[in-house]
Amino acid sequence: MYHIYESRSKEKILVLLIKITLLLVSFFCIYKISITDFKRRIIPDIYLYPLTLIGLLFIQYSLITDYYQSSIASIIGYGLGILIGFIFKKNSEDTPIGMGDIKLLACGGIWLGINGLAIAIVISSMFAIIWGIIKKQKYIPYAPFFFSGSIISYLISYLFLL
Repeated sequence: MYHIYESRSKEKILVLLIKITLLLVSFFCIYKISITDFKRRIIPDIYLYPLTLIGLLFIQYSLITDYYQSSIASIIGYGLGILIGFIFKKNSEDTPIGMGDIKLLACGGIWLGINGLAIAIVISSMFAIIWGIIKKQKYIPYAPFFFSGSIISYLISYLFLL
């Protein structure tokens, strides 16, 4: 009996260490994406894809979303990004949103679910607009603001279990 309990305890510790490692990798990817978008206006897939895959792994432990909601939110995020790009491309030469931003919205949908993604988009857009007005810049790196909005959205969703 003691050996079974000890084995389960070791298994739980191993799972916890794996979760912590994956979260640290996620934060590293978020940091690298934000810095690269801010400096060079690109979102490298080498950091975005691991973040997306880790999000898929963490859905089973999430209190705010499930696989169904995450799938729908990912499609909504991607579709919304494509729609914004299409509308602005039709009306002007510049597109305000790149493919990296579009994939980032899809990734955010996986992590946050439908309600969380909506909250994150609203919050991050407000932050980005305020920053753009203050800095008087035409191009705004969206990733740092999206991650800020996503963290706030996750906290709101977790506190109120939307």
